[in-house]
Amino acid sequence: MEGDRQNSLDLRESAVYEPVATNTRLVDLAARNKLYAESIADRSGFWGNIARSEFFWQQPFDKVYNFNYDHRAGPVTQSWFEGGITNMCFNCLDRHLSAHRDQIAFYWEGNDVGDAGSMTYGQLHTEVCKFANVLRTHYGVVKGTTVTIYVPMIFLGPVAMLACARIGALCNVVFGGFSAHALIARMKDAKSEILITAEGTFRGSKPVQLKKIADEAVQECLAAGLNVRQIVFERHGRDGVPMVAGRDVWYQDLMEKAAPDPFIEWVPSEHPLFMLYTSGSTGNPKGLIHSTGGYMVYAATTFKYTFDIRPDTDIYFSTADIGWITGHSYLVFGPLLNRATSILFEGIPTFPTAARWWEIVDKYKVTIFYTAPTAIRSLIKEGNQWVAKSQRSTLRILGTVGEPINAAAWKWYYEVVGRCKCDIVDTWWQTETGGHMITPLPGCTPQIVLKMNSS
Repeated sequence: MEGDRQNSLDLRESAVYEPVATNTRLVDLAARNKLYAESIADRSGFWGNIARSEFFWQQPFDKVYNFNYDHRAGPVTQSWFEGGITNMCFNCLDRHLSAHRDQIAFYWEGNDVGDAGSMTYGQLHTEVCKFANVLRTHYGVVKGTTVTIYVPMIFLGPVAMLACARIGALCNVVFGGFSAHALIARMKDAKSEILITAEGTFRGSKPVQLKKIADEAVQECLAAGLNVRQIVFERHGRDGVPMVAGRDVWYQDLMEKAAPDPFIEWVPSEHPLFMLYTSGSTGNPKGLIHSTGGYMVYAATTFKYTFDIRPDTDIYFSTADIGWITGHSYLVFGPLLNRATSILFEGIPTFPTAARWWEIVDKYKVTIFYTAPTAIRSLIKEGNQWVAKSQRSTLRILGTVGEPINAAAWKWYYEVVGRCKCDIVDTWWQTETGGHMITPLPGCTPQIVLKMNSS
């Protein structure tokens, strides 16, 4: 466990926190136990009912799952929703439009205070259709093509991911804080010849020259035989940005003439949706591929229950970057599948002050907030006065992700940020699983905080 590592736990001085009482939860403890029992008793029926009732299938599946984990009986295989044909982008956007075109899909907060915007589901759909058309007609992207995305936390990230899904391409998102070396390794391994980036961004007061980093990566990939072409988003300006004719094109120039072609590539359930690389902390980064049907159903369902989502009233704020699995499952795909309204944040939690996140919570009346224990501990060090500058009165659920949370951070999060009025969902999962595997559920799970001894 990161954080305060102690030698023993004093159970006698532990604190038990009961779930916050409310009559509007999706499930209470009894309902949760009933759902769990059903999922164990009839796994096929449980997941099949969810998949049929909550998602659109252009062709219905005829088998919920098919596994072989016994290598003696042949190759180890697994598949979900065999025979089904669907599309992730359609389920994230198109099916919501008839009744909810004007609902906000994303609010955006830039690095600098006052730099902000919003995008409705209808506007997002139009932008995605236009960019999908650009990828198809200008770059020859087809089903199975891998497109690398290396951008800051701006609207372009979700737009590019959804555009790829719409036409059956794999998105290969690389964290915008990674070096050229990391970008090179991922592009070469994925054999990706399309790179979407921006000319630059800021992290706090520090400029990050994304185009310069991307150019270094492209040169290495070209030397390795990949014919890479770049689409560059004008984030702050074009002056002084070197563009190579025939290789580099400004995103805004392409989109200015693009038509919002509604074309959809319907794909089988097991068609690859995205490729995401592990961090490389235990060797070379490993490329993991999540397929469409099983990932879609699981990411959406875990988002729905873990965060008790109410799409007509909730405002959801995940501080994750789209370069990580949390950004994929619980900032882009999971929320959009549930018709949630989310916040994209480009900056850092301490710029211009350590009150920034809580100012955003107040500004948008955030109800669900999801971050990492490392960030919580960094804010604890800044002092409670920054939290006290905000009201945070709309918060009802707090979440953590990325590592185990230590007791001191949990208590501060619960008592100072949540004012003892919010359930905390401490989620455990991995890039490999694509969604939560172990977590309390709000309104269901009593939680115990153990006092850490120094002995």
